[in-house]
Amino acid sequence: MQVGFLTAPFGGDSLDSVVAFAAGAGFDSLEVASGPGSKHLDINTFSSADADRIKELFSSNNMKISSLAWYTDVVHPASRQEQATAFKKLVDAAHALDVDVVCTLAGMPVEGKDRFRTIDEDCKPAFTPLVEYAADKGIRICLENWFATNIQNLLHFDAIFTAVPHENFGLNYDPSHLVHQEIDYLRAVDEFKSRIFHSHAKDTEIRKYQRDRIGSLNGGWWRYVIPGTGVIDWGEYIAHLRVAGYDGVLSIEHEDGTVGREQGMEIGLRHLKQFI
Repeated sequence: MQVGFLTAPFGGDSLDSVVAFAAGAGFDSLEVASGPGSKHLDINTFSSADADRIKELFSSNNMKISSLAWYTDVVHPASRQEQATAFKKLVDAAHALDVDVVCTLAGMPVEGKDRFRTIDEDCKPAFTPLVEYAADKGIRICLENWFATNIQNLLHFDAIFTAVPHENFGLNYDPSHLVHQEIDYLRAVDEFKSRIFHSHAKDTEIRKYQRDRIGSLNGGWWRYVIPGTGVIDWGEYIAHLRVAGYDGVLSIEHEDGTVGREQGMEIGLRHLKQFI
């Protein structure tokens, strides 16, 4: 396995400077934040010359791109057609860069519908043509299982992969989104092992003493933290990934407001490296 990180916290910096930091710190790869207007990879202006330059940038620093990431909602009916057109540009950019994974979201529940109905009536028609377009180019589409989206729990995982059963449609699996819901994040690895194409590395701090006072329906008793500073057992998690046949990236998603960008990435790298 490799350790990388999502470049989004460095969104104001050039991709060249992010690669320089990552290579110097000892990272193996980067999940490149992409999309319209992104400073790291703008899908609206991306060209073959950009592809050549970016491939040389990573190659010369002995690094790889684990995925192109655009965490957008391609499901909402009001913007679906526009988003689909843009998302195909993301797939095209990945193909030009010889990157076989793109990461996005499963969309938000449509107003007036629960998640299951949204998956059946909206996710299926939104994702099916995109997944087929990506398959023709050898690209896999991965959904981050952010709990606010349509794949909140494992029943939703089942539903979306039943609705869109294509082999190149899977997960950018993030165990942290299950922890505070008290869903078994290790069982999910075993159950959906064929669908895990990419993995976020983000931890969760649980303050049980606060939850015991205010209850689980209120906020403030959990937060996302750097790997190794929360409750996830990363050694056990990585062992489950190995048994599942996963040999990809552990991509740190830095959402810990108490630690600086570079420091947080380096803390996470040190913790994860001991298990791989």
